[in-house]
Amino acid sequence: MDPHGKSISQASDRWSGLRNAALGVGAATLIVALTAPGAFTDLGAFAQQVRFQPHAPDFSRIAAAPAVVQVHLFSALTALAIGVVLMMRVKGTTLHKLLGWTWVLAMGSTAVSSLFIREINHGAFSFIHLLSGWTIIGLPGAVYAIKRGKVSAHRKAMTGMFVGGLLVAGVFTFLPGRLLWTVFLG
Repeated sequence: MDPHGKSISQASDRWSGLRNAALGVGAATLIVALTAPGAFTDLGAFAQQVRFQPHAPDFSRIAAAPAVVQVHLFSALTALAIGVVLMMRVKGTTLHKLLGWTWVLAMGSTAVSSLFIREINHGAFSFIHLLSGWTIIGLPGAVYAIKRGKVSAHRKAMTGMFVGGLLVAGVFTFLPGRLLWTVFLG
């Protein structure tokens, strides 16, 4: 342990989580810039085109959503909250392991439930479902890595799933026409 109570591996790479989050947000911004170039050049016209009307959250739209969407949203928000706590706290403790297993269950539920949500793409899978497949395969691999003492592989896999599977995918939930867009902005 180092003097600040962090594990040695965590202390040596303390900015990796922030760096990965910045890369994820940058990638999401780049995707938006490439798919909707008018979003940045003429913000007013773009806001009118997508019916951007910020308002008080309309949670009745979540209540009216199909059960699989509600399960998906609940498990994703649970994984996000636990993930933030896990990223900020000391690794290897009993609390970390307990929260980690809860996070794995929440991420697994999020990934599996997303496979049943296909309304946006006329019943077909979309690009975002690739993140679900990556998570379904990556979760057992990351757990296996830590069980074998491969801390660095575990940290990289879990951080990648947190950034890609929650933060980047979470940005996509606010695209026009998606549920969270209508709840908060549309």
